[in-house]
Amino acid sequence: MSYTLYLGDRSYSSWSMRIGLLCDAFDLPVTSRFVDFSHSDVATQLAEVAPARTVPTLKTPEGAIISESLAIAEELATRFPDRGILPADPFARATARSLASEMHAGFASLREACPMNLRAAYTGFAPSEEVLADLARLEDIWSIALDASDGPWLSGAYSMADAFFAPVAMRMATYGLPIGQQAQAYVEQHLTHLPFRRWRARPEGRMKWDYI
Repeated sequence: MSYTLYLGDRSYSSWSMRIGLLCDAFDLPVTSRFVDFSHSDVATQLAEVAPARTVPTLKTPEGAIISESLAIAEELATRFPDRGILPADPFARATARSLASEMHAGFASLREACPMNLRAAYTGFAPSEEVLADLARLEDIWSIALDASDGPWLSGAYSMADAFFAPVAMRMATYGLPIGQQAQAYVEQHLTHLPFRRWRARPEGRMKWDYI
């Protein structure tokens, strides 16, 4: 069974990165196709996955269209229950779901002030009070999860929650954001993670890539 995943630019599309990393990390049978947002015919490029209007979007073998990152991740976890996308342990699974959901809906100040850019690194960035508040919340929920699981990932082993926080880790590194030692170690865990390194280094990774 083959799935087709429609993604945006690897350097800038944080939500594409989340699902791309998840598919790579758990070796899912996915063919990824990149939508070129530098052209005006995005609607034409996405016509075959209507009513989706943006990325990421997943087309299942049955033809179902899933155009929301959290829904994509949850559906893949349901379809591939033995891959570890969500932890088997009930406590860890509930925690992973909660963390992924909060990332999906929150941290707007951080995301607005620090757009993801895998092609740059900045010095002298001064975070606003709102960004600092987002960082404090991230450190708090990461610390609770890491302490409960003994790390190095939020649920012990890599899960959907970690894939969802990967672009945040990249933002922290890119903008030199002020975080504590435990959070910094978690960021470094992302930066050295093989699927993350593949995503940054080359488009093909372990998945089959195509451009439309």
